[in-house]
Amino acid sequence: MSSAHEIVQLARAKERLTALDYFERLFDDYQEFHGDRLFADDEAVVGGVALLDDKPVTVIGIQKGRNLPENLKRNFGSPHPEGYRKALRLMKQAEKFKRPVITFINTAGAFCGIGAEERGEGEAIARNLLEMSDLKVPIIAIVIGEGGSGGALALGLGDEVWMMEHSIYAVLSPEGFASILWKDGSRAKEAAELMKITAKELKELNIVERVIPETFRGEKIAEAAIIKRLKDDLIRKLKELSAKDVSELLEARYQRFRKY
Repeated sequence: MSSAHEIVQLARAKERLTALDYFERLFDDYQEFHGDRLFADDEAVVGGVALLDDKPVTVIGIQKGRNLPENLKRNFGSPHPEGYRKALRLMKQAEKFKRPVITFINTAGAFCGIGAEERGEGEAIARNLLEMSDLKVPIIAIVIGEGGSGGALALGLGDEVWMMEHSIYAVLSPEGFASILWKDGSRAKEAAELMKITAKELKELNIVERVIPETFRGEKIAEAAIIKRLKDDLIRKLKELSAKDVSELLEARYQRFRKY
């Protein structure tokens, strides 16, 4: 079994499937939308409309690159406020047309530059939490790599939160934890073991509902099999959530987060 530190490395690996890879493999007829209608189009956040089992869904993801040019384009997967506002625009559109929302989370955290602060990063994240808590359509959030801090939580307020086996979800990075607690960022490996940030640990703590396996008996599962399992799980769960009355759906979502 992999240690927490090893899982941190796997979650950050550049060969991991990105949000756009999942869009391509899980859905049909993906149509991307751009811009927040306020300031700009943040390419760290991608999203649009697609078909899952011939039914329309809204898909939103935080996109990392696989090399330096891609990462510069995607801002290393760290969204600006306009990225979160684009995501919110898509979610409100989904509510209007009664489409379920599926989010794919992979970020070390929201971008912490001066411009992002000036344009209301904190407000944009808080607004997403507020709006998602009351969104009248099903929401499933999936951590596909790193789930870092409020930058991840801004897309994570779902009826259910799932994690890939080799993903992490945390209030901050192990490096940040070690820097704050011990004033020594080099102790990140030690911090990772303490923080309870792996999918297995968070499932045991009832923070997430489901872990999507990436290995079986220590051997890596084929990508096609992982995708098929995830697709089947999404179809089943969305069918179940869509059958609920809106008031029942929202009450269950409220209670999910109140239990913490």
